[in-house]
Amino acid sequence: MLLRLDKRDTRPLHEQVAGAIRRAIAEGECLPGERLPSARDLSQVLDVNVNTVLRGLRALRDDGLLEFRRGRGVTVAGGADQRSGLVERVHALVSDAARLGYSRTELIEMIRGLP
Repeated sequence: MLLRLDKRDTRPLHEQVAGAIRRAIAEGECLPGERLPSARDLSQVLDVNVNTVLRGLRALRDDGLLEFRRGRGVTVAGGADQRSGLVERVHALVSDAARLGYSRTELIEMIRGLP
């Protein structure tokens, strides 16, 4: 898995870490069931603090892309390669709604109102 961060990117580092891993999953570099390198190894490769990597990994776990298993490390969740595109579109939708002045609650109500 080849990961790199863009030093010119203004997003928080943990979001960049999550984005780089999300991209690797979407492009098939990391397949469902595959184990990721340790947070310490990722932090060295990406030249960021290990806590930054852990925060990015937790965000991906919360999005359903990764699974944390004691003794097995962090693995790519089953079906993660299919969900990654959807999750990115959802993040973009939430971002667009916020830019237009809608809260998440209002956005959820809009979605519930769809046929």
